[in-house]
Amino acid sequence: MDYSPLEDIPVFKLYGEGHDWRTPDLLHCESIPKRSRLHDWEIRRHRHADLAQIVYLQKGSACIDIEGAHTEVARPSIQVVPPLCVHGFRFSHDVDGFVVTLAAPLVAWLQEQIDAQRPVLHYPACHAVGTDKRYLDTLCAAIDREYANPAPSRDLLLRSLVSALVVWTSRKDARRLHDAGERLDRGQTHLRVFSKLVEKHYREHLPIAEYASQLGITPVHLNAVCQRLVGQSALSIVHQRLLLEAKRNLVYTTLNVSQIADLLGFSEPAYFTRFFKRLTGSAPNAFRKRR
Repeated sequence: MDYSPLEDIPVFKLYGEGHDWRTPDLLHCESIPKRSRLHDWEIRRHRHADLAQIVYLQKGSACIDIEGAHTEVARPSIQVVPPLCVHGFRFSHDVDGFVVTLAAPLVAWLQEQIDAQRPVLHYPACHAVGTDKRYLDTLCAAIDREYANPAPSRDLLLRSLVSALVVWTSRKDARRLHDAGERLDRGQTHLRVFSKLVEKHYREHLPIAEYASQLGITPVHLNAVCQRLVGQSALSIVHQRLLLEAKRNLVYTTLNVSQIADLLGFSEPAYFTRFFKRLTGSAPNAFRKRR
């Protein structure tokens, strides 16, 4: 697989497609061969700005590249690919299985519903299927069938089916953490709550001191936790969430820059433009034209 600087890694809605999401659904399901066959069984390194994927390798083998780390998989497995994670695949010609792609609102909803140690769709992981293969075969085939055939209450059933898939994944993730002797320390608990607060309040431009106060810790402590666990300051995490939402609106809506600035809580469009350019090196309208 090829290697490129991070800024050269393409961001697609789905691999090989540069256009908008083609369906009102918050998920997409297709077989692994359907797309990989078009690309000579290799999906080159790329990332998705606002999509998570669950890849079910049902048959065959794959070389999985996650952030430059290669894993050879030759048994039925589930691979979780979080948003913004650089990833690629090289599949054997006899491969079979499914790729379930989840849009950001559905990812957020699932994370709220799942009772898990950590937000499982935000961490890359590969889980061996083992004795659950028949169950996952049936579950993923049902998702694929329901996705392809519009019918009454389809959205409800799709959410139920994909919820079952995410629950299976989260239980595997929890078991692996337990087997490795890992436990959530207090800092990880603070980070998880902080992430939820950011998701709820990022448009309000709250000072970091306010987030820290809601967590019952000092701003210095919050920054130390963020630096230790994710390598970013607390303010950077808030800014990256604002930036992601700005990019989504520039790419997938017809709102102008002033409207987006107002939507994201900036008092002046000029402040938004300076913020966006400082973090991306590009003005919002120039970014939109390139996309």
